Amino acid sequence: MKQTNYQLIDFLDFDPELNGSERLWKVGKPTDILVDGSDVLVTLPFQCQQTDIDISPDTTIKPLSFQLRIRAYGEKILRVATAFEGESMPDSIMLELDSALQISQLSVDKNETSWLVKDEKGTIRAEFNCRAHPIDFWSDLLPEPQESLVATFYPDGEKKVQISAYDQFFPARHDAFAMAYVANENGIHRSTISFKAAANECFAGTGERFTKMDLSGRTVQLKNQDGQGVNNRRTYKNIPFYLSSKMYGVFMHTSAYGKISLADHSSRSVQILIEEPGIDLFLFGGDSVEEILYGYRQVTGFPTQLPLWSYGTWMSRMTYFSADEVNTICKRLREEDYPCDVIHLDTGWFRTDWLCEWKFNPERFPDPKKFIQDLRNDGYKVSLWQMPYVAAEAEQLDEAKANNYIAPLRESKKHGGSNFSALDYAGTIDFTSLKATDWYKGLLKELLDMGVVCIKTDFGEEIHMEADYQSLSPEKLNNLYALLYQKAAFEITKESTGDGIVWARAGWAGCQRYPLHWGGDAACTWDGMAGSLKGGLHLGLSGFGFWSHDVPGFHSLPNFMNSVVPDNLYVRWTQFGVFSSHLRYHGTSKREPYEYPAIAGIVRKWLKLRYTLLPYILEQAKKTTLSGFPMLRAMLAHYPEDKICWHIDDQYFFGDDMLVAPVMNDENCRDIYLPEGNWVNLFTGEKKEGNQWLYEVKVPLEEMPVWVKEGAQISVYPYPVKSTDDLDFSKSETIVFDEYYEGLGKSILNELLT
Repeated sequence: MKQTNYQLIDFLDFDPELNGSERLWKVGKPTDILVDGSDVLVTLPFQCQQTDIDISPDTTIKPLSFQLRIRAYGEKILRVATAFEGESMPDSIMLELDSALQISQLSVDKNETSWLVKDEKGTIRAEFNCRAHPIDFWSDLLPEPQESLVATFYPDGEKKVQISAYDQFFPARHDAFAMAYVANENGIHRSTISFKAAANECFAGTGERFTKMDLSGRTVQLKNQDGQGVNNRRTYKNIPFYLSSKMYGVFMHTSAYGKISLADHSSRSVQILIEEPGIDLFLFGGDSVEEILYGYRQVTGFPTQLPLWSYGTWMSRMTYFSADEVNTICKRLREEDYPCDVIHLDTGWFRTDWLCEWKFNPERFPDPKKFIQDLRNDGYKVSLWQMPYVAAEAEQLDEAKANNYIAPLRESKKHGGSNFSALDYAGTIDFTSLKATDWYKGLLKELLDMGVVCIKTDFGEEIHMEADYQSLSPEKLNNLYALLYQKAAFEITKESTGDGIVWARAGWAGCQRYPLHWGGDAACTWDGMAGSLKGGLHLGLSGFGFWSHDVPGFHSLPNFMNSVVPDNLYVRWTQFGVFSSHLRYHGTSKREPYEYPAIAGIVRKWLKLRYTLLPYILEQAKKTTLSGFPMLRAMLAHYPEDKICWHIDDQYFFGDDMLVAPVMNDENCRDIYLPEGNWVNLFTGEKKEGNQWLYEVKVPLEEMPVWVKEGAQISVYPYPVKSTDDLDFSKSETIVFDEYYEGLGKSILNELLT
């Protein structure tokens, strides 16, 4: 569809010819307010509009009234919802309300100019403006504007989230609507609400965005799909949550398709469109980014702590095909002194490559239980790839069809996405069915009982849309599917092994409860590396705590499977991986460091550093499960008042104390921003005052810019290990970054890392 620059068409998705049966119903001035239990209900009239670019009321149709429900959870969270059909504040699997959240009693204070909603402490949490607009009459050339909802919400009693009441040119030409819905003869199927956007306001979050840090001026689609890379608008993890530099956050409690215009269609408004008859929003306030994200996690759940071994090196490629191949690789990694904890088998461990039947190939893996145990005896854990679709050639197909474990198809369509095989996927496992979910768990349990420690829950961002699922329409399930899928795999893994973990690609609100997630199929290029980091930083500002990426990118260019990965890219991406939540090598060609002999020694040093830093990493991981912080934190997470930090997407905080600036170019050079404070170079001990740019810093390939807050105390493990099995944390030591610190190369770690 060509852009028209009319909000009705470009954002609300009306037919450009306006010749359909859809009608816009626009909110008017509230007519009543009352207390209902702990909540407050506000009656809102909606008037049908003429079907035209120029918005005017259709007075032949009577207004309809609906109620806006307001609920306060403690002092920092406000829930605002209206239902044009059904329940206004439904429960869902996306919600996992913290037991510490208590619903506050709200009251109403009415006067001639406003209706005030107050909590138990008398704090104003919402205000509905009843004042008439001041008029100095001069002309009747144009009609008076229609009355609108004029309201301000105060999620924490201070921060304002204002309804964008009159975002218009003349009264009939609107750039946003305070609140409205779209209906036709079949009912209501789209709802919209708008909030005021300040001229200097910045935005972040919304899931895995492979774009600049400040999302102002962008419209994002909330529809999960195969990203097919990390440099486009498609994304595996859409999260219906955004964060504002005005220190508030908004969570759209829905799995329906939608979109958010962040001061794009109108620079005066944030506009939300949801493809369902209702709006259910949680508004979060706070004095810091962490506090806002903590509130979001209080509503949708906290990340779970992951097992120690998961923080070690993961080795993989697409794919290993036999036990002999895996054993040869694992033996060589040990012989050449590369610490490693996990060996991952991707698509090739089945009878046929990509034919997911949840069973080892009996010829190439003749004794899988012994194979897994022998690896474990050498410090390796085994992770396995699979997918949530049943192929037409799979041995489970008849059983799955007969019992509706896969949703019955109404028609057969070819599906796109990153399916590199010629297999036909006959159906999607229906996780809305308890029977199907238990069946799937049973398939995984047989593998987990053999000694497998982790399931790679690949795909899940798309489903068969032409199928009949038991409990949800495909349109409502598509985004939510990742949550149901990962929950099932996580639960059976924890039940069988004691450790809750998955390795997941898709995501939606609540998926952070089931870590961990990685960034998808990045290209082995500098822009692939940069796009990966951008996606990870936005995801961390969307409630997720743990995140990884394929080192050194997933696929080659221009030959997808076979182009050579440059040595310098391999090193730089390794450095980035060392300072990430989790470190996994994976891709379409050889990924083992000894396959890159010119830089193998450099890589060995960085992998040893990863294990040296594990005490610090584990401390920060624990904090991630208890706070609003992710492991990888955008600069703005610590310095939201620093306007520069809202525009930096190529450096980040790794935990509380480390500022990491990966080199992502062939020039071995980059600019580095040090925010307010005093900083110490991790490797050299050099001291710098903050609030300054370091321009064109030369960084040799074996080095990486990492700065630590002066005064920080970081725990390290200064002894060589082959895997986390060898760690004895009672032997950890502490590095103090004070005036005496001379750099990692001159410290207790010198012998270990050289």
